[in-house]
Amino acid sequence: MIVKRSIKIAGHKTSVSLEAEFWDALKVIAAADGVSLNALIEAIDAKRAGNLSSALRLHVLENLQARGTLPVRTL
Repeated sequence: MIVKRSIKIAGHKTSVSLEAEFWDALKVIAAADGVSLNALIEAIDAKRAGNLSSALRLHVLENLQARGTLPVRTL
């Protein structure tokens, strides 16, 4: 199920649509990093190149890979 949430990034409101599982994973990552969900999203936004929703999904995957929970894909 896709969940749409309103967030504030750099003082501007925007909305982001992600699957509920990605929102849950982002909350776990934020808690593990000792930051708020909004702070984590702002950090991801600051270094993204494309769509914010895609950047958030990729961050979750990269985090899982870094923890050794997912295999790292090599080309």
